[in-house]
Amino acid sequence: MRIHLSSVFVDDQEAALRFYTDVLGFVKKHDVPLGEHRWLTVVSPEDPGGTELLLEPSGHPAVRPYKTALVEDGIPATSFAVDDVRAEYDRLRGLGVRFTQEPLEMGPVTTAVLDDSCGNLIQLVHSE
Repeated sequence: MRIHLSSVFVDDQEAALRFYTDVLGFVKKHDVPLGEHRWLTVVSPEDPGGTELLLEPSGHPAVRPYKTALVEDGIPATSFAVDDVRAEYDRLRGLGVRFTQEPLEMGPVTTAVLDDSCGNLIQLVHSE
């Protein structure tokens, strides 16, 4: 068994696609029209056949309070592995990304938390 798909709820799928591809560096895998929304997934360019991230519309009534509570408590919606948290932090800050947590070393793990501009906090993590 392996993880095939995970999702983040986004306020605007087109804006999310631009952020997750143009800024974070993922690549679009699926873009299927479904009425007013789309089945829109991205993947890592390093693993195009790997786990997909669904940029899921935030339309369900439970989503807004859920996302708001997570953000208010500083809890990331998901976590992405990177080779070097500090280098990604510097790169993304240079692109105007807002971080809610600067790189923080916790033993063998370094993390940072960014605002994805779509209503979510995203954790970047590197383990030695």
